[in-house]
Amino acid sequence: MGKLFSITGALLFFLGCGGSADPAKHFAIQLENKAIQQNQQVGVALKNKKDIEISDLQYYIDGKQIPVDNGKLTLDLATLGNKTLVAKFKIEEQTVEVEKDFRLLAAAAPEVYTYEIINSYPHDTGAYTQGLEFYKDTLYESTGKKGASTVRKVNFETGEVLTNIPMDNSIFGEGITIMNDKLYQLTWQSGMGFVYDISNLEKIKNFTYGKSREGWGLCNDGEKIFKSDGTEKIWFLDPETLEEQGHIETVTNKSIFNRANELEYVNGKIYANVYQKESMMIIDATSGAIEGVINFGGLKNKVKKGPEWDEGNSVLNGVAYHPERETFFVTGKNWDKLFEVKIRKKDQ
Repeated sequence: MGKLFSITGALLFFLGCGGSADPAKHFAIQLENKAIQQNQQVGVALKNKKDIEISDLQYYIDGKQIPVDNGKLTLDLATLGNKTLVAKFKIEEQTVEVEKDFRLLAAAAPEVYTYEIINSYPHDTGAYTQGLEFYKDTLYESTGKKGASTVRKVNFETGEVLTNIPMDNSIFGEGITIMNDKLYQLTWQSGMGFVYDISNLEKIKNFTYGKSREGWGLCNDGEKIFKSDGTEKIWFLDPETLEEQGHIETVTNKSIFNRANELEYVNGKIYANVYQKESMMIIDATSGAIEGVINFGGLKNKVKKGPEWDEGNSVLNGVAYHPERETFFVTGKNWDKLFEVKIRKKDQ
């Protein structure tokens, strides 16, 4: 009878303190700051506005319990970006949860890289390049703009378009990736993508997006597909169902970054064109940390401006890695050249 009275009394207390039976409003998580770096120790406290007796206080992020040592959390999480810290505790027998949003950033600043041109090859100036990828020594490319979007097979040494599949005039083509003899292609704002047979580029099926906003870039690690959508998120897609199965967020040691465009996966890293910039990010494919930035300044000056040139949009876009040559191939929208480059740290 005494226990029943105490629980009833607690509920009456909560109602009397604010017209609500939700006790969580009387508590707040306090962190030393809202922007925290990976592996950093940060002080945490639970503000108890009414000095209510609680028990079994524990903290969780992404469903994983985070231990507290001398009032500090060590945030050695596998993924970075926007996070929610959850405090769970009990009042009598009632479990209460309180949340606080914060940003988990990279532990170190990105390293700076530059490039060395190995070769240059002809490139179709009519190609508004959106995706670029090698598969069995053949270059595949997707192009954008409504009325000009295609998916094509290219002889990279001569620039000759070997196969060209035009898309419907209502479609704005975007990034591609190739896996298990299938080519996957995105569209920008149509909310769907396409899957092709790599042998003849015949369409096998369409697929629709889930929570991702738009279609920008694609790459794969041999098991799953990565998809950028114009936000800070890079999504994981199942290659069979094309369902979104989670995401990472791209971050530096100072901020969350949202301009990953065309993608290429190499040895655990995602190489991503920075939208409308002469640079490329090197992103850890597991955590989302931006570990490096490649400065491609000056490359655009080596390109002749053709009839399709649009000063605002003819920017660096398109990155493909050739595993046998161990070099990257890069180009831009309506550029007349495809460049084969080596990437190296700036101080080397």
